[in-house]
Amino acid sequence: MANRREIEREVLGAIAELSACRPSTGELFRELHTLLAGPLGFDGGCWHGTDPVTGFPTSTVADGLDPGRFEQAVHLEMFGEDTTNFTAIRAAGHRVQTLDRATDGRPGTSVRYQELLRPCGYGDELRINFDLGGGRWASAALMRGHRRGRYGPAELRLAERIIAPIGAALRNAHLVTLRRARSDRSVQAGHPPAVAILDAQGRFRSADAGARELIRRMAEPISRACAVPTGFLTVACRAARDTGTSEVRVCTPDGRWFTLYASPLDGGDGRDGEVAVVISPASPLHRLPVAILAHGLSPRERQLALHAVRGSSTKDITTLLHLTVPTVQQHVTAILDKTGVRNRRELVALLTADHLPTLALPPRT
Repeated sequence: MANRREIEREVLGAIAELSACRPSTGELFRELHTLLAGPLGFDGGCWHGTDPVTGFPTSTVADGLDPGRFEQAVHLEMFGEDTTNFTAIRAAGHRVQTLDRATDGRPGTSVRYQELLRPCGYGDELRINFDLGGGRWASAALMRGHRRGRYGPAELRLAERIIAPIGAALRNAHLVTLRRARSDRSVQAGHPPAVAILDAQGRFRSADAGARELIRRMAEPISRACAVPTGFLTVACRAARDTGTSEVRVCTPDGRWFTLYASPLDGGDGRDGEVAVVISPASPLHRLPVAILAHGLSPRERQLALHAVRGSSTKDITTLLHLTVPTVQQHVTAILDKTGVRNRRELVALLTADHLPTLALPPRT
């Protein structure tokens, strides 16, 4: 029987082989769910694609869960104050957390456990934020039945070790969609802004033809109970909670990027009334933060890349960032190497323009 170290090596090797195939985000989630179920010991779970900038869930792949409770789970995530929420886990300085550890062995103090996990027969939950290089690429909630007991140190260690390779695979998947983005003119012509109205429970009240088409293309098995894709629920819940506008970037399964804007109607509280969601093709400005994160630049390199997009000269950057000319030049060289372009002009085009035939795929590493 293989020991835990051997299991870790096998799992990491399998993830590397899977990543080499450059799967889409959805395909990667489905393969990972099967691959990790045994080593991590979970009975059900959900994997969320996220807006890399905000970390808001935008898509879901799930197995072993009740689709009828999906909207309830989203509301608990967005409105609840549980220490096991993905945002709370980040705020506490963790990337991996379990229900048992977050509640000091008292799961009954968790509203999520009381209202969602225990009724479904789950005793513990492992939550992972796949954060890498400043990007929040995905998150996962993996539940195990009471008979398995609590997650232990071995599972937590494995969960920590898989974050970097899975985060890199997700980052590359985003990079492929960004490099293959169609021109703004084509997207705008085929997808003018669309509108959908959601009620306080996250159900659709009405939608125009454009919104219905996008909803159809983003359909997820977990949300078929009310046909609301994760991104719509997330942005509507966020607007309702903050009683103001909210936005999130989403990428459809066919690689199209959109921005969803949500706002409570009549200036009221979205928890009691309706929320309008406006869907527009994501502009280069909205894709820019994702593009910078997806190329794996360091924090300082991201700063320089933004200044390059703004048209700042080397002299300007040395003054703004209090760096020497040689240091700026070294950073620029590193940026060009990581992005696979030859000069600043191509860098700006890569980060802000759409489809460039000569820059169709990320450089292989």
